[in-house]
Amino acid sequence: MLMSDSMPLLWLVYVVLSLVVLLTGYLGLGFLPRLPRLVITWAVAGLMWTPSHFRLPLLDEGEFYSGFAPAVMVAAVAFLENNRETFLPVALLVVVGAGVGALLGLLLWWRGRTRGQDEVVDMDEDAPAASGGRGSGERQEPVLG
Repeated sequence: MLMSDSMPLLWLVYVVLSLVVLLTGYLGLGFLPRLPRLVITWAVAGLMWTPSHFRLPLLDEGEFYSGFAPAVMVAAVAFLENNRETFLPVALLVVVGAGVGALLGLLLWWRGRTRGQDEVVDMDEDAPAASGGRGSGERQEPVLG
């Protein structure tokens, strides 16, 4: 059951909180154009969602606890413990995760941009519009009913 095992519950809470952070971050960057907003948001998502393997020594001699955690957390603990053997590969993994996230944000921006351009229809001034026979230079008011 989910409540009896703490690791799945911990991951579930982490996913929910990270989605809240990403949504509020995206909305908080609303003053920026869409491209940097998507790139920054997805780079942060790459930082938060990149998993990494960790191994911690236990109190008993020669025993270790190992598992998976977000790479940014493993890097932070390795940095605080001054553990360079763990920090360097995990920090590289964090940078790769942020880069992949930024590329995904760029891809989403490009896909949304090209989709919007496909829907734009060029209309000549001389050709009548599909609704009402007006030219493209005139403003068309919405009609209710």
